[in-house]
Amino acid sequence: MKRSWNIKRRTFLRGVGVAIALPMLDIMGPTSRAMAAGAKAPIRFITVFHPNGVYPAAWDVDGVGKDFTFSPILEPLKNVRDDITILSNLDNEASGGHVSMTSAFLTGVGVKDNRCAVSLDQVIARKVGGDTLLPSITLGTEPPRQGNAGAGKPIAYANTISWTSSTTRISPEINPAVAFDRMFRTRSSPEARRQARDQRSVLDLVMDDAKALRRQASTSDRHKLDEYLESVRSTEVSIEKALNPPKRSWQPSSTPTLHRPEDRIPRERDKHLKMMIDLMVLALQTDTTRVASLMTAHGFSRQNFSFLDGVNSDHHGMSHHKEQDTAIREYTKVSRWYASQFAYLLERLKGIDENGASLLDNAVVMYGSSMKDGNGHQRQNLPIILAGRAGGTIHPGGHVVLDKGTPLANLHVTIMNKFGITGDSFNGLGNGAIDQLSS
Repeated sequence: MKRSWNIKRRTFLRGVGVAIALPMLDIMGPTSRAMAAGAKAPIRFITVFHPNGVYPAAWDVDGVGKDFTFSPILEPLKNVRDDITILSNLDNEASGGHVSMTSAFLTGVGVKDNRCAVSLDQVIARKVGGDTLLPSITLGTEPPRQGNAGAGKPIAYANTISWTSSTTRISPEINPAVAFDRMFRTRSSPEARRQARDQRSVLDLVMDDAKALRRQASTSDRHKLDEYLESVRSTEVSIEKALNPPKRSWQPSSTPTLHRPEDRIPRERDKHLKMMIDLMVLALQTDTTRVASLMTAHGFSRQNFSFLDGVNSDHHGMSHHKEQDTAIREYTKVSRWYASQFAYLLERLKGIDENGASLLDNAVVMYGSSMKDGNGHQRQNLPIILAGRAGGTIHPGGHVVLDKGTPLANLHVTIMNKFGITGDSFNGLGNGAIDQLSS
């Protein structure tokens, strides 16, 4: 009797508390192979933020369109030249320094009176996050700082670019081991399922009490309760996914090797950021999530870059260079280093095959800072790069010079449209999509 060795497409490799899908194998049979080959890879949204702006003369490129010359800061991107669009003349409509400008990077509006708005990554996550274990991930390298940045605005608000509501921000996970566990530790063990059921029971009681309280609350308190209930619903969805993982319309065609990081935050600045980049790529490659944001540092960062030759000042200090040669050199060297980390990310994404296209081809990647020159907190002509092809709906244009005063929100509108979210404005700002990116 001939024995069949076919296995199911959704077969997992399991380790100590870890489960990950296998790549497409012949042993999975022709039906599974055909289904996987015929499925179209999803579009991912990735944001990489770096703080404190750039020195304009070292960022700005010469030439327009494909015929441009890399600037000193952007030269590390030469190997991905055909995959990027450098955008000039995008303006941040928030003002008032690091806190407001950082929080506006993905919201457009910035913090005002301790309120902001839902960020672009979270709007997209609500649209596409239902098919993955995690609707989005938010990673970083620095914890929130304490104190005020002027006008009573807490510096901690500059710790993130991700907001789920006007009053609720997502603090980035900065510990690589904790991020790894959240993304890849299996949630299907008996103990994990028991904990999820217990947690769901508690949430049921919380929801009943909150709804009863809402009926007696003032208009102002109802608003606060609604935001609270929304966060509870989000937790409920996470628990439901743990107990009943969603069926997926697309499966990754490759499986990376999983290595759990050590239970510590690396002291080395360069190693820490590279580790977070690698974890983000891993989450996207395995379809653990389709929306990811990375804070390379706090928006008011005073990180030390003494590991770079000739750099002795902290990043925020050198950004207020006052046109002094030594500070400008250090400022430019740090900005160039950030660009090299972005290049590393793009090359990693470009090297991952998804049925003939790369993960980068199937992504929209937004990179940059929320201010131009840190010396004056300039909000005009932001340093912004868009990478990837969004599944063929974006054709990288080299250097695109927009009309002066184009709102950053127009880029937000353009990106959300790529994910099937219609509209000509974002959080009440902007006046339409960017034509050069809307093919």
